[in-house]
Amino acid sequence: MTDLEYLDHADALLLSVEQSCDRINDETDADLDAQRVGGMVTIVFPNGSQIVVNQQKPLHEIWLAAKAGGFHFRFDGAHWQDTKGEGEFFTLLSRFASQQSGLVLDFASSR
Repeated sequence: MTDLEYLDHADALLLSVEQSCDRINDETDADLDAQRVGGMVTIVFPNGSQIVVNQQKPLHEIWLAAKAGGFHFRFDGAHWQDTKGEGEFFTLLSRFASQQSGLVLDFASSR
């Protein structure tokens, strides 16, 4: 994957995370605060906990940090997959956000 391809896919993922937060806020009482600065989105929950998603351009990866730990994802041509075989990005983000919020939250890729 070229640097430009990586940036295209990574930017689409971050936008999808932001749009999912907006949709979740419209559909639930989750009250997520998604803040994007450059290649990083920070999701802040009402209880003060956070999930951070950021680009790792030199490695062509996306990193996710949650209470459950840190995870690295690579694009496989269709989805962002955990480099240690833990699963797909949006599936794990949904699980970790649900754990941290105490609500069932569904993040989904818009791409």
